[in-house]
Amino acid sequence: MESGGDVSTPAPLEHVRALMGPAEPLPDRAEVVIVGGGIMGVSIAFHLAAAGVVDVLLIERDTLGSGSSAKPVGGVRATFSDANNILLGMRSLDAFESFEHRFGRSIGLRQVGYLFLCRTEDQLSAVRTSVALQNTLGCASRMISPAEAHALNPFLDPDRLLAASFSPRDGYAEPAPVIAGYAAAARGLGVRFAEHTEVLEVGSGTGGRHRLRTQHGELSADTVVIAAGAWSTALGAMLGVHLPIEAVRRQIGFTAQQVEPHPTVPFTLDLSTTLYFHNHRHGLLLGISDPAQEVGLCREFSHGWTRAFDAAASLVAPSLAHRPLVGGWAGLYENTPDHNALIGRAATGGVLYATGFSGHGFLQGPAVGEIVADLYLGREPFLDPAPFSAERFTGRRSLLHEVHII
Repeated sequence: MESGGDVSTPAPLEHVRALMGPAEPLPDRAEVVIVGGGIMGVSIAFHLAAAGVVDVLLIERDTLGSGSSAKPVGGVRATFSDANNILLGMRSLDAFESFEHRFGRSIGLRQVGYLFLCRTEDQLSAVRTSVALQNTLGCASRMISPAEAHALNPFLDPDRLLAASFSPRDGYAEPAPVIAGYAAAARGLGVRFAEHTEVLEVGSGTGGRHRLRTQHGELSADTVVIAAGAWSTALGAMLGVHLPIEAVRRQIGFTAQQVEPHPTVPFTLDLSTTLYFHNHRHGLLLGISDPAQEVGLCREFSHGWTRAFDAAASLVAPSLAHRPLVGGWAGLYENTPDHNALIGRAATGGVLYATGFSGHGFLQGPAVGEIVADLYLGREPFLDPAPFSAERFTGRRSLLHEVHII
């Protein structure tokens, strides 16, 4: 029996998410479409526009910087064992140091240094070799004794160390204002942004162009740049490009803010356990690469990783073990098989990629944006990205080995 009462709009359920669209309708075509609105995408967009490319569209399925770029520690460094990684880090450090002057935004840059802890003879030998290479390329890193490491970071137990490397120029910054600065500058140069827009399918269009279908319509592009982080593999497959990336959840926690701040310490990483920590205002940021973490796109926070952190802390920084956490987050690493980046031009016409940074995308973002812009324009970049080509996983190039990635 039908009710004779008024029919009213039901109240929305609390768990239902409102679906939004781009601020402006999608164009029918663009010269360059960048897929991914994290640090890599906005850096590429800015550098393309600054180089004179006038028809650039960036597509982001959520909001700018809401994916993996929203959840990094924000480390900035040139402390690597591979020469190209060192050069990418140094070039990006230049950009971070001048960012506020160029873009008018403070990025919270704190150059407290990076401290890599060596607790085995193999680590000591490898890090000594890395420091020597870093020095030849212009880094001021150096080997220090356990006592010197303890003086820099009193949380450490020096009796558990053989040595450490210290790089005073390194440190950390805030990703959000970096992304906002690049995005604002790119908009000022004519780049269009389509947030809340998901690429559902990519196919061949007319005239050799790519055809992209989204939930808000279709458009064609002469060139597609894949900068979608942990979600790049599926996009690459649509374009006939093999980008072997696995998403792995990484979590961090924050201790309570103290009335009196902790001593200022370097960004400290233990190579044996992958434990890391540094100051966070008047508290501490704690993290570890949890060996029990399964591959997948899960971004929900849990406390399981703290068992591994507490076990590691009991070895190298005992006072940090079992510290209560008052906050935390979970984000994704975009890991390649050799834990190094994928940067290059695909054999498929009109496709470039910059993805798979395995946890160091933020710190290399400024430099990689430059390189991708140069690749698009056919100019010689400051660094030949050939070693980072995805072709190295087809057996045609050598895999990369990097000591300083955890």
